[in-house]
Order: sequence, then C-alpha cells, then structure tokens
Amino acid sequence: MKNKKVVVALGRNAFSESFPKQHERVKSAAKAVADLVEEKYEVIITHSNGPQVGMIQTAMTEYSRLDPNRTVAPMSICGAMSQGYIGFDLQNAIRTELLSRGIYKPVSTIITQVRVDPFDRAFNAPSKVIGRLMTKEEAENERKKGNYVEYEEGEDGYRRIIASPKPIDIYEIDAVKALVDAHQLVIAAGGGGIPVLEQRAGLKGASAVIEKDYTAAKLADMLDASTLLILTSSDYMKIEKDGQETTLKNLTTSEAEQLISEGYFDPVTSLPKIDASLSFVLAGEGRRAIITNLSKAKEGVRGKIGTIIQ
Repeated sequence: MKNKKVVVALGRNAFSESFPKQHERVKSAAKAVADLVEEKYEVIITHSNGPQVGMIQTAMTEYSRLDPNRTVAPMSICGAMSQGYIGFDLQNAIRTELLSRGIYKPVSTIITQVRVDPFDRAFNAPSKVIGRLMTKEEAENERKKGNYVEYEEGEDGYRRIIASPKPIDIYEIDAVKALVDAHQLVIAAGGGGIPVLEQRAGLKGASAVIEKDYTAAKLADMLDASTLLILTSSDYMKIEKDGQETTLKNLTTSEAEQLISEGYFDPVTSLPKIDASLSFVLAGEGRRAIITNLSKAKEGVRGKIGTIIQ
C-alpha cells in the first residue's frame, strides 16, 4: 500500500474522568499508536472528549456560581480546554512510548476548529447530554438562555441537551498537512473539533458537540489517507439479525449501505461509526475503514481483525 496515512479515532475507553486514571489509560493508546508507527504509517490522531467536555462544563458552571464575577464558559471554550488537556496527556504518552522503542518522532497537538452549518437540522433536534443533573429552577434558567433541557426519568432532575451537527470544513487542515508532510505525528480535531460558525471574517463558537467519528472521516478525507481506523472496546461491530447476534467482519460499501438502510445500528452508538466509515471509503479510491479494539490496532491495519469496509 503506497499511501500509508492512517487517521486513528480513539474512543472514550482510552480516557477517563479522573486525571490519574486517564494518565494511565493513555499509555495503552500510546502503545497502539507506536505499533502503527513501527508499521511505517504516518499517523494522525483524533479522539473522543466525552465525558471530559461535560466535566469541564460542569466545573466552569460551578465556578461561576461561586463567584458572580465569573461567567459560564461557552461550549466552544469547554471543547478547546478538552482538546488541550487530552492532547497534553496523549502527546506525552506517545512521545515516551516512541522513545522507549528508539524512535524519535515529534508529536504535536493542534487546537482545531471545525465549521458547521447554522441551518443543520441537528440544531432543531439536540441529542447530546451535557453536564450535571439540574434542579427545576436551574433548568428554567437554562431555558431562559435559549438552551434545551430535558427531564431525566428516574434521576429526579434535568439535563442540558445540545446539538450534534455534521462537520463541513476543518480550518487548521493546512497546518495538519504541513506537520504530516514533515513526518510529525499529529493530534487534531479532538472531540470532533470545536464547532464554529462563519460570521464574515470571524468564527463564532457554536453551542454543540460534533460527533467525533464524522470529523475523523472528514479529516481522513481531507488528508487523502488510505485508512480510517476507529478504535473502540470491541474486536468487531455486531448486530442483531434474524434473532441472532451477527459479527460484522468484511463489508463492501453496498453491504454497509444496506445494513444502515435496514436500521440495524443504534443511532447514538454504532451508526456514526459505520456511517462515517462508509462516507470516507466512498469519497476516494483505494480506501478502507476499520473498526476494532484499541488493543489490536496493529492486527487491524494488517486486516486480521475488525469490521473492515472497503
């Protein structure tokens, strides 16, 4: 395979809400990434930021309650913070792992903005839960600000729900390309990227969280990568078909399209992975998407394990 660029999408199992636990977990991700570097791939990483972005949003909201002079941090700021601290943990763990194998390769994190459409239908149907449980009074205050809240059955409280629009463009893509062309390992578009809206020459943060699998596919497409590798906690994607659990291994694009149209995938968990993978493969020649276990990344790119669409 001549083109050996791989975009790696790390799922939430690579991280934790606890800083010490995350520091340990990213070491496993670093080993998987180092394996790919040893396989001579040019690696670009993107990653989940849930529940970290919710943790940051909750902390900043509580801080504003303790000090009336402090304003609540917008979701775009919380997303930027999550990119920074997750990137910090990742790049240090990857650098350490590479050096332990005798490999010197610079690792950089780019705070990445991703354009979304202000008319995306997702803004009319928020789907992502964010932050802590709220009282009825707090929920009413959120509604007055124009935010969407929903009562949680069984939890006796309310949650803020935000939109999850599709990515249209990645503003820092030229910087990412320059670093990749210089054979650096790049961490970009963490958490799906910071969703922004164009306002003339400026960019305004949107109150949203982009599904990171769709941004991973967009990033891979814009870099003309050969492989999109989505790393999760399972070896394969599975569906319930004809009353039995079916393991999905090698799929053609037509087979993937049919399974999507027949509604076999959960719209929140599994559908974004399959749909994003399909869109990436269909957008160029000689591409493949692989969905497999974080601990088996090397076997995945070798085609020995995982749900592979090509």
